[in-house]
Parts: sequence; structure tokens; C-alpha cells
Amino acid sequence: MENKQLIEEFYSAFQQLDAERMAAFYHTNVQFEDPAFGKLEGEQVGNMWRMLIERSKGNLEINFHDVEANEASGKAKWEAKYLFSKTNRKVHNKINASFQFKDVKIYRHIDYFNFWKWSGMALGPVGYFLGFTPLVKNKVRKTSLHLLAKYSEKKFSNDKKITSRF
Repeated sequence: MENKQLIEEFYSAFQQLDAERMAAFYHTNVQFEDPAFGKLEGEQVGNMWRMLIERSKGNLEINFHDVEANEASGKAKWEAKYLFSKTNRKVHNKINASFQFKDVKIYRHIDYFNFWKWSGMALGPVGYFLGFTPLVKNKVRKTSLHLLAKYSEKKFSNDKKITSRF
């Protein structure tokens, strides 16, 4: 599979809300970064997508375009439309993604978006007036990482229960 096709298949899986298929496109030692979560590695990355898709409860629309790639790196633009679960506010986030590849997998994935615009949509007046500050950005990141840790712990304990039955 060529790397352009890999990116297109990744986002097609995202459009279908198929986090397991998305995670399969990542290298075991993947590194991910975005303004909301900061830096994630390995299994955290797949769990982030699993958590976000589960929390969306099917109310997530993904579109992507301008996919480019060569043998080492790639990029794409994508958009997410959803209700932010904490505030029930509509979000239309526009993201620029960059990728690096290793062993025919995504090894590094960085999503760039305007955090201030996102926080205004997701958090309302607080985000609009304070979303550019480190205080709000750090609070969102801390909350995101806490939710991911809880999700991963629950997933791990459920997986352990399932495998221990056999």
C-alpha cells in the first residue's frame, strides 16, 4: 500500500467511526501530538481514537481532502463536526495533519488546529475570551489526559477480564 492510500484508508475508517481499523494503521511505537492531548505514544494513540469515537455516540462527521504523501512523509486536511460532550456545543474543527511513515505504518502523526477557535466553539464564552491563554490550554490538556487514562485503565481491566476467562 502506498502512503497516500494509507492516509486515505485511515480517514475512511475514521468516517466509518472504526477506531480499531484506524489503530491498525499505526506503527507499534507511534507518536501523536495535538493541542488538546499534547504528546501521546503507542497504545495511548489508538485508545484516544477509541475514546473519542465512543464518546461521540455516532454524532461525529469526518471529511478529509488534500492528501499528499511520499515514501517518508505525508499530509492531509481534515474536518470534524460534533457536539462537545461536556458543554453540548457544536464544534466544526479544521485540522492540518502531518505524518511520517515507518514499516508501511504511520509512525508519527501531528494534528495542528487553532486551539483558540476550537475552545470558543467547544467551551463557549470562557473559551472565546480565554482560549488563547496557557491556563485554558493546560486545563483542557489535563482533563483530556485524565479522561484518556481512565478510559485506558477501564479498557485494560476489561480486556484482562476477557482473556482471563479462557
